[in-house]
Amino acid sequence: MTFSIARHRRRAAAVALPLTATLLLAACGGGDSGADSKTITLAYATANNTEQAYEVLAKDYMAAHPGTTVKTTRIALNAYNQTISTQLQAGNAPDVLYMNSGTGQTVSVGQLSKANHLLELDKSVAAGIPEAQLDGYEFDGKLYGLPTSITISGIVYNDELAKQNGVTITPTTTLEEVLSQCGKVAATGKSIFGLAGSIPENNGILALEIASSTVYGPTPDWNQQRADGKVTFANTQGWKDALQAVKDLNDAKCFQKGAAGAGFDALTNGAAQGKLFGFFAPSGATKDIMDGAKGRVKLVALPFPGPAATPTQMSVANNLGLSGNKKTKNPDLVKDFLKYAVSPEASKKFAQSQGSMPIGKVATADLLPQYQPVADLLAKEQYRPFGVDSWKSPQVYPALGSGLTGLLTGQKTVDDVLKAMDSAWG
Repeated sequence: MTFSIARHRRRAAAVALPLTATLLLAACGGGDSGADSKTITLAYATANNTEQAYEVLAKDYMAAHPGTTVKTTRIALNAYNQTISTQLQAGNAPDVLYMNSGTGQTVSVGQLSKANHLLELDKSVAAGIPEAQLDGYEFDGKLYGLPTSITISGIVYNDELAKQNGVTITPTTTLEEVLSQCGKVAATGKSIFGLAGSIPENNGILALEIASSTVYGPTPDWNQQRADGKVTFANTQGWKDALQAVKDLNDAKCFQKGAAGAGFDALTNGAAQGKLFGFFAPSGATKDIMDGAKGRVKLVALPFPGPAATPTQMSVANNLGLSGNKKTKNPDLVKDFLKYAVSPEASKKFAQSQGSMPIGKVATADLLPQYQPVADLLAKEQYRPFGVDSWKSPQVYPALGSGLTGLLTGQKTVDDVLKAMDSAWG
């Protein structure tokens, strides 16, 4: 069977990923291809110095186009938005940019196309990509970027380790069933989940995973209703339920001790020591960790369990892609590179290298092993977009993430956080 992404696309934000105990954040940098018509530069965000998908894409393009050069630059994920924003303002940004779709991030197709920073693309470069998957890359009838892969934002989960500790979580598990298992695990000095509670992005991705079931499950067009002024965060029960679930998870000791003040080191160290079983991140992290562990660990991607009264919906999206810099000196080469990146052969190889799924329709029978537990949900199209991408303001997501830190420490209430999100919406 196959599936395609629903038109209300999803998420993104630069979500920082805790990957392995040896994870290092890459150094920042920009690039300028100069007047060399055979050279372009590509910058991408990463929280893992072993990630190779963009390097593979660049090398394959050069091999298929002798005489061309694609210079790649890794930028630490938590520094990417600021770095690229600064470079764009200074006029020395790379020719090709790693990009969030929609409008919910500072470095997103919607925000940067509006600021006149992105190269307009002829729609012929997107031939073969379902129109629904271009949602969030098109604005005012013009195309400014292309998706590069499909991912699940959910739980990166060590199922074998969890079962060894008497814990069972599957795609059909409910939130209540998770809560009932946390206390006995905490009593052993371990935790079911790791949370970098001091990092707004990590909090945000958890809340949005839950909201995929509580908000976007029953109301797929909630973002449009919010844009039309028909609803608010504060008056939507699904948002109250999602944030209350985060508090309930914390109160039930589902997270590691000190989660509210933790950074990513707590997750990497906890995972390496076998003290936590899963954390919240895009599903490509499963491959990064397994590669880093050299076969010593097996991980799967799971949706975050919804409440019993609300069927679980996965967060599935093609929200990360590539755009061209409008000020590139080599627009034709940039366009050709982007067209190559989304070709069926290149897209499949990119997804295999990244540990994601190719854009377009994906045959569930051909999924990487880590996606097999959710093959049935994918086949049934039991998923929703990750809400951030079409939020009006890029300030809403930070308000959610930082507000949740206060919720975890008891300094804020659910209503406080939701009112701050409405205020940030404007």
